[in-house]
Amino acid sequence: MAPRNIEQEKEILEWIEVVMEEPLPEGEFADVLQNGVVLCKLINKLAPGSVKKFKEKGPAFLLMENVQSFLTAAKKYGVPDEEVFQTPDLFEARNLSQVALCIFSLGRATQKHPEFTGPQIGPKMATKNERNFSEEQIRQGRDATIGLQSGTNVGASQAGLGGMGNTRHM
Repeated sequence: MAPRNIEQEKEILEWIEVVMEEPLPEGEFADVLQNGVVLCKLINKLAPGSVKKFKEKGPAFLLMENVQSFLTAAKKYGVPDEEVFQTPDLFEARNLSQVALCIFSLGRATQKHPEFTGPQIGPKMATKNERNFSEEQIRQGRDATIGLQSGTNVGASQAGLGGMGNTRHM
């Protein structure tokens, strides 16, 4: 489990506030996001209709469904499975760094959606970097010998080791 990064958490909350175009409730990172309402509103702003219904108030198990609905919608939006958190990571504040990673990943995924014109968060997505080598270049690379690839024994000798079975004197 990675350590929490308070600066990243603040950056995420600021990004959410700008994207949603409304102020967030006051409080810590986990407290603001815990019930899943903000997350559901965020994903609906990015991809309208992603979470059809979510509960603003209610018992814990209903609010946990909000978080689960967000996670399902985030995966559909383009967040990779390995960057998605588990509901207890947020709801019980078990692994808030994974929650932050997931939201950063969501922000990165917006770069793949041309309909989103809002602010970016996180690193820029990599683009394809295809290389085309000729058959001649491939053959040269395959058949060439790189320096020291075949090894060397220059300077290697057994001088000074003495006879077989003797101990080494230092």
